[in-house]
Amino acid sequence: MNGQKTALIVIDMQFGPLWGTFKKEETLSVINKLINKAELEGVPVFYTQHEDLPGGMLERGSQFWKLDSGLTPRTEDTIIYKQSTDSFYHTSLQENLKAIGVTHLVIAGARTEYCVDTTCRVAISLGFNVTLVEDGHTTSDGVIPAEMIIKHHNHNLCTVRNTEQSIEVTPSEKILFHSVGV
Repeated sequence: MNGQKTALIVIDMQFGPLWGTFKKEETLSVINKLINKAELEGVPVFYTQHEDLPGGMLERGSQFWKLDSGLTPRTEDTIIYKQSTDSFYHTSLQENLKAIGVTHLVIAGARTEYCVDTTCRVAISLGFNVTLVEDGHTTSDGVIPAEMIIKHHNHNLCTVRNTEQSIEVTPSEKILFHSVGV
């Protein structure tokens, strides 16, 4: 992956999506360490915020819509507002990334089986290589326990690829932004 410009994508780390999630504080700690590393290395940081239509729990400006208090985007960071599990759908994310020459995404955030999974899969279809942070995404219990959902996605997403792009699953301590061309 040498020669690729990388961006960090932090998906839906909001009060609503984080409510009841598995290892919330640990995941926030991992993401904050990645954000700090990205900032030190001059890697662009993008945040997504899921929002509902007026009256919904994640209505823009509501308490549940706000980013977790442990996250503080800088003025140079980009916040993408979305209404789909796909962070690219009807948003400017792809255009913003392409405008600054990004070809590789490091992805972390909430909810594993929804917005994290969908964004990873769509990203490779749009021509981006993806590194999913193995310990940097979370969800809550569903039909199966959250811990199993996370393990399942870490196992399966690393097999998703096309002829040119792939999804790699890497623990946070092994994420070296400069090693992927930044």
